[in-house]
Amino acid sequence: MNILILSAGTRNKVVQYFKKEVGAEGKVVAADCSNLAPAVYDADKFYLVSRITAPGYLESILEICQKEKIDGVFSLIDPELSILAKEKDKFLSIGTTPIISPYDLVETCLDKYRMYRMLCAMQIPTGKCYVEKEAFYQAVEEGEISYPVFVKPVKGSASINISKVDSREEIDLLFRLYDDLMIQEYMDGQEYGADVYIDMISGRCTSVFVKKKIKMRAGETDKSVSFKDEKLFAMLKDFVEKCGFRGMIDIDIFEIGGTYYISEVNPRFGGGYPHAYACGVNMPKQVLANLAGEENPVTIGAYPESVCMMKYNEIAIKDMNGVELQI
Repeated sequence: MNILILSAGTRNKVVQYFKKEVGAEGKVVAADCSNLAPAVYDADKFYLVSRITAPGYLESILEICQKEKIDGVFSLIDPELSILAKEKDKFLSIGTTPIISPYDLVETCLDKYRMYRMLCAMQIPTGKCYVEKEAFYQAVEEGEISYPVFVKPVKGSASINISKVDSREEIDLLFRLYDDLMIQEYMDGQEYGADVYIDMISGRCTSVFVKKKIKMRAGETDKSVSFKDEKLFAMLKDFVEKCGFRGMIDIDIFEIGGTYYISEVNPRFGGGYPHAYACGVNMPKQVLANLAGEENPVTIGAYPESVCMMKYNEIAIKDMNGVELQI
């Protein structure tokens, strides 16, 4: 089985996990627009590609898939997910399966206000959101919401340009400086992250791993502890199956007063997935089973509680003498 990991970046662990699972008979190929992306050097083969917005990018990825006889492909960054979902048939026509949810669902996940409206329609608890300042100001006056709140891009990722604000003046300033912003209710509660797998053949949710977040850094979980709650498992299973997700997704959740609120949904591996893998939730193995035409058994919650993850810094050293650096 051959796997292509796009925009591998710094996600060395994901590359390593797939290498272990494909074994000696398969290979893991990585691609990135930078030859200073450390994860690519853990792969069996690396392709330096253009940025995803460059003309001909899709064609270059399809060429790699044909050349390397790639069975499955996925990306580790949000902006690339829509490309894989939208052009899925082009990949399937050459024998490569994109490991991604349906296009409309991917687009909904990437548009935070659109996701908010979908959650509301499904009657799933979530924080209030506003894309119009005046509607928010009126809600404040009517006592429906109060400061502080978050101001963030409607289609942002990696916690870029997210601000916690305490006044109307700050909101006015941010809306003058940036376009396509939204105002989101500040949820003052315990934050959780869920790594979820939905079988690409059966459509059943087969894995849910929940971690209680202890510390965050640069938008990713820095320290966490494994956690179980059957009520939360049932809520997440029902949500992902009704929506029609496929493959691996990452969900951010808050618990306030005994109620779980879904905050964000990312249809890809989350930055904290190594915690799940270390606890025995093996999503690469499930991906490979699906690519081989096999359905996965349901093993929701099959992991130990109270196992902690603590991220720490590591470095990669590589002699690049004579090689032009692509940053």
